[in-house]
Order: sequence, then C-alpha cells, then structure tokens
Amino acid sequence: MNTSLSKDLSRTSVSELTKTALVAALYVTVTLALSVISFGAVQLRLSEMFNYLALYNKRYVLAVTLGVIVANFMSPTWILDVPIGGIATFLVLILCRAVTKKIENDVLKMAVTALIFALSMFTVAGQLTILNGLPFWVTYLTVGLGELLSMTVGGILIYFINKKVNLSK
Repeated sequence: MNTSLSKDLSRTSVSELTKTALVAALYVTVTLALSVISFGAVQLRLSEMFNYLALYNKRYVLAVTLGVIVANFMSPTWILDVPIGGIATFLVLILCRAVTKKIENDVLKMAVTALIFALSMFTVAGQLTILNGLPFWVTYLTVGLGELLSMTVGGILIYFINKKVNLSK
C-alpha cells in the first residue's frame, strides 16, 4: 500500500474515532451533569440534542448509541435501560436518517426527527411501567413530551452550531 495513502487512512481513522468518542463522552457528561432531570417518568434529557448529529454524519449513530448505553448504566432502571435504550436509540437514529434523507430543509428534518424520537418513548414508558409499576399511558405522555421539549431546545442549539461549524465533516 502506498505510504501516503496509508497515512491518510490512519489519520482519517483516528479522526473518526476521536469524533465518535467525543460525542459519546459529551452525551454521557450532559446526561450525568443533569441526572436529576435525565431519568424517570418526568425527564428532560438535554443530551438528546446529540441525536441530531446523526442527521449530519452516520458516524454519530454509533457515537450517540454508545453515549446512551454508558449513561444508562447510571439509570435507576439500568437493567432494562442499558439494552433497550441502546437498541432503541440505534434503531431510531437509523430510522430518522432514512426518513429524513431526502428532506433538504434542516428545520423540517429536525422537526421530523424530534417527533419520531418523542413517539419512540414508549420504550422508556414500558420500562418504567414494568420496573416501577407506573401507568403506561400517563408515563408515555410525560416522557414523550419531555423528549419533545429536550429535542426542541437541543435542536435550536444544534441548528445554530451547524451554522458555525460544519457538523457533516
């Protein structure tokens, strides 16, 4: 293999790994720094803003999924939250990328993503129902609305960050 090509591939691999690790670490840090509002039947997990990064670059699907898995180890319902939260996040991120692929307007793309994530909160409501005996529909409503609020606030931040920093690179 060409030495120059090998160095470029190595540099790219290190850069990709670094960006992935950084976003995963940011997700965990924001979740845990705000842990009082990050877990439970009424939650505002502001770290969910990082979900939008997957719309800009597929590397962030893995980054956010890893962040969710690590952060969910700190959840009071970690026994279900780690596997279910990790799998659900991965699948919903893939779904959002597919559904919004042909949408060119960033605001619309983000609105669709926020709605999909809010609707996907049945997984969290199910866990809280199973482990804590909470009523499913009320919990689904509160967690879904919290997710929608988190994604809206986070979406505004990510939208303006992307205006200054190209998040697709």
